[in-house]
Amino acid sequence: MRGSSSIRTHRTATTLAVLLAGALVLTACSSSDNHDKENDGTKGGAGSAPGSTVTLPRLNGAHLEVAAVWTGPEQANFKKVLAEFEKRTGASVTFVPAQDPIINFLGSKIAGGQPPDVAMLPQPGAIKQAVQHNWAKPLGPDALKELQKNYSQGWQDIGKVGGKQYGVYYKAANKSLVWYNAKVFENANAKEPKTWKDLLATAQAVYDSGVTPFSVAGADGWTLTDWFENVYLSQAGPQKYDQLAQHRIKWTDPSVKQALTTLAQIWGKKEYLAGGQSGALQTEFPASVTQTFTGGDQPKSAMVYEADFVQVNIGETKAKVGTDAKVFPFPAVGSTAPVVTGGDAAVVLKDSKAAQALVTFLASPDAATIQAKLGGYLSPNRNVPVSAYPNAVQQKIAKALIASGDDFRFDMSDQAPQAFGGTPGKGEWQDLEDFLKNPTDVAGTQARLEKDAAAAYGSGS
Repeated sequence: MRGSSSIRTHRTATTLAVLLAGALVLTACSSSDNHDKENDGTKGGAGSAPGSTVTLPRLNGAHLEVAAVWTGPEQANFKKVLAEFEKRTGASVTFVPAQDPIINFLGSKIAGGQPPDVAMLPQPGAIKQAVQHNWAKPLGPDALKELQKNYSQGWQDIGKVGGKQYGVYYKAANKSLVWYNAKVFENANAKEPKTWKDLLATAQAVYDSGVTPFSVAGADGWTLTDWFENVYLSQAGPQKYDQLAQHRIKWTDPSVKQALTTLAQIWGKKEYLAGGQSGALQTEFPASVTQTFTGGDQPKSAMVYEADFVQVNIGETKAKVGTDAKVFPFPAVGSTAPVVTGGDAAVVLKDSKAAQALVTFLASPDAATIQAKLGGYLSPNRNVPVSAYPNAVQQKIAKALIASGDDFRFDMSDQAPQAFGGTPGKGEWQDLEDFLKNPTDVAGTQARLEKDAAAAYGSGS
């Protein structure tokens, strides 16, 4: 649903940014100070298990398959949520690892007569495609009731197509965060930047101290789209952002030139990137994080940009979030700091009592609370207790997201047709990888982006 987030006002890019700027200052707070008594997730009637907020049917003998692109700790943590569903209902659930783009993966499964019962779709554009292909089934009354009770209208709307509710946004992401190695900053006498100009000064201070400033996961094109979106939203503003997201303006627009030129101030400096441009293009997302928080006083990089889920990968190192690993909001490039969100929605592909029960569970605070406690996860469910998140940093990010209500801008590439915004080796992912390889070619990059966007939006794929 590419148009869903276009209705947000200019305060979208301001409210959550202000909340986060204040919140992330408090990374050293004790987690015991962060319990939100008005948001403790205890409301709701008796459930099918002690302390539950949602009633689920008995499903003895039922078997479900759930497909998602999640790997590593993220997959392992989600399986614990599925295990709780099994315990409460008697159903059995198998996790099916999917490949990007998940729409292509699902297409092959459906063509082979073996669709999963539920799929976790990481883009509104993918939900729309699943509906257009007649794969997706509308949510049933129990899931709708749970969704309406626990989610703001904005998070409900981005799961709708043609006015019908198809998606439950089980997982959210705040994609406007920069994580840094606190020891490196201390040694460099570097400060958390508030503006892009400050960021460049911080990068130089870190470089002068003997550490490469940035780790960029250039092997994963989606991280590059996130970099672009933050710069573009802050610099061009929400109205232009919405227009570009819907391809109502072209990628040859001067605002895109300005954003790419700004990005080149970092991407174009070989000495600012771990491994230079060629090294960055060989660095996958997990490694971009771990190499920032390993190596003692001489890690491969000092900073890594990405969402709150970076914490999952930090957890694979000895670094502690809030002390060794700290975070600041993506700096303001224009008048306000950007706030970009993403998310994964549960969508029913094989309609059944068991499948509807699973998405009902995923729409409840019960499911999200389990994964929240495991870290590296953020829920848009407003009735998940803030105290469930395992550290002060995550609690503050979660509190700010819920407090923002409908004030957010959804990831631009996730609103695009998957052929443009969500396919490895194609479209925006490939075009920005090519730009990272040669950051002087702004005009050529714009031309390729526009050609690929026009083809994808024209075909709707």
